[in-house]
Amino acid sequence: MVSVEDATIARMTRDGLHFEVLVDPDLALRYRKGEAVSIESVLASQFIYSDSKKGEKVSDHDLQKVFHTPDIFAIASSILKHGELQLTTEQRRKFAEEKKRQIADIISKQGIDPKTKLPHPAQRILNAMEQAKVHIDPFREAKDQLKEVLEHVQEVLPIALERVEVAIRVPMSYAGKASSAVRSITPVKTEEWKSDAWMAVIEIPAGLQSEIYDKLNSLTGGTVETKIIKEHKV
Repeated sequence: MVSVEDATIARMTRDGLHFEVLVDPDLALRYRKGEAVSIESVLASQFIYSDSKKGEKVSDHDLQKVFHTPDIFAIASSILKHGELQLTTEQRRKFAEEKKRQIADIISKQGIDPKTKLPHPAQRILNAMEQAKVHIDPFREAKDQLKEVLEHVQEVLPIALERVEVAIRVPMSYAGKASSAVRSITPVKTEEWKSDAWMAVIEIPAGLQSEIYDKLNSLTGGTVETKIIKEHKV
């Protein structure tokens, strides 16, 4: 158990009342991410505070009123999962970096350079994010920050989010493997199984084209046929 002096705060406000618990910063973050960490090991003290710095505790009456239980561990779990978790400076930096890489990966897969029609490598997007001084919220989902991040990145790097419909034709001898490979990446919009070939239409982010083409060429010995039949901006 971490000492109270080395603990950070997890807090929540509900029904006009303020609740805080003192937690081990590393274990609390792992618990919030859903890792197998016991709530008992996360807590630095087994109290629910209204102001932890002053040592003021929440009354049993208010705990029962808001959480409908007197169980300190159940209440602390709710605060950790749904409240605000105070991060250390190092944690915030690492967490923000992870989120930044997730966002760059999404943009790399969904976006292309409008001039070359090729995807930007994730590292190039990370560099552009740095240049544009993009702010990343370590707690918000990457997909929820995508639009605002993209707007800033587009100021220093040309990126267009496009989707394409691609027609695929694979000789029947490779059809089973090709069909499974495609379905592992994206749903199939339409398909037709003929005596000599599997034909399908898929819709994918433009930046994924190379990945899918490379995979299909590898599986079919280069015998796959593909054709873009429709393009549209996201």
